[in-house]
Formats: sequence, structure tokens, C-alpha cells
Amino acid sequence: MIQLLQDWLPQLLQGVIWTLRLMVLSFALAAGLAFPIALARLSASRTLRFLAHLYVEIVRGMPSLTLLFLIYFGLPSVGVTFRAIDAAVIGLGLNGAAYVSEIYRAGIQAIDSGQREAAQMIGMRYGQLLRFVILPQAVRVVLPPLGNFAIALLKDTSVASLISAPEMMLQARDLTSEYFMPLQIYMAVGAMYLLMALPLASLVRLMESRLSARLPKEKAV
Repeated sequence: MIQLLQDWLPQLLQGVIWTLRLMVLSFALAAGLAFPIALARLSASRTLRFLAHLYVEIVRGMPSLTLLFLIYFGLPSVGVTFRAIDAAVIGLGLNGAAYVSEIYRAGIQAIDSGQREAAQMIGMRYGQLLRFVILPQAVRVVLPPLGNFAIALLKDTSVASLISAPEMMLQARDLTSEYFMPLQIYMAVGAMYLLMALPLASLVRLMESRLSARLPKEKAV
């Protein structure tokens, strides 16, 4: 069995690299798109609020695999084609943006309204208010749930194997077809997912403990 693991390891490690790359790129896309969506949800414009709300509700109500299939298999019918890995990044990023935008919105709304009013009274514009007052405080609120989202995204990358993205589950399927040992191979893959997720989970717990330690001191001031 040890010899078999050594034979599988190079291919599985290649899958790990692609999985981590897919997770990082999808997370970056989701985090970047989510911010304007969150601001639109909080906008004074009813049109922007409606469009942002519509996007969030539609995407959250749609399985991520369906979105990946629409991008990878559906768009070529109208002349738009993506590589499997690119389609996976776009699909998981668009899906994640709906969830992350709600994290951002909750973090922004968690800031006391009195601070906004005080900043406006001293002549701060909306951009300055966001940059100097709201966002520095909101970051500490949203970091732990963002960490939890990253862990969930790491596991969700497995659906990209169904559009032939070269991540870890696809490598496992290839090995299974070659060695006919699905139980052992998928147990090894599960252990590798766990080894990737544990550091992220530890980082999330560390952020939560540090934030909870700071908050009482800030309230006391």
C-alpha cells in the first residue's frame, strides 16, 4: 500500500496545486466582485439595490455546478468558449460573490450609524467615509466569515472535476480508472483535503480569538 501511495502521490500533488490555484483565483474573483455588489445593496438607488438583490438571490438559489455547466457547456453555443480551469474560476467566483457580498454588507451595517453621522458632520465625502471610518472597522468583522468561506470554497472546487478541470478529484478519477482501487484513492484524497483545510480552519480560529480579545477593550474605552 505504501508503494501504491508513492505511485499516486505525484499525480495527486499535481491535483493539489491545481486545486489551490483554483481556490485562490476563485476567492480573489469572488472577493473583488462582492464589494461593488455589497455597496449596490446599500445604495440609495432603488435600481441598484434591486439589481444587486436580484443577482444575489438568483446565484444563491442556483447550485454552483449548474453555473459551471452554463459557462462551460452553454456559452459555446453562442460563441463564447473557456478552458475548463477558466470556466471553473469564473463559475465559482460568480457563485461566491453572492455569498461574500452578504458578508461585506453585514460587516458594513455592523458599524454604528453614529460614526457615519459624525463623519458626515465634519464634511467627509462618501468615499472618505468608507475608506477612513467604515472599512477599517468592517474588515475585522468580515475576516472570520471570509475564512470560513475560503474553507467551503476549497471543498467546492471538487465540482470542477465534472467539467474536466485538472484539480484533485479529476486526478483521483484518473487514478481510479487505472488502479481500480476507488476506496483507497478517495480516502487518500479526503486526507489531502483535510490537510489543506486544517491550516485554514486554525487561521480562522486564531482571527476569531484575537478579535474577541480586542472587542471588550475597545468597548471599555
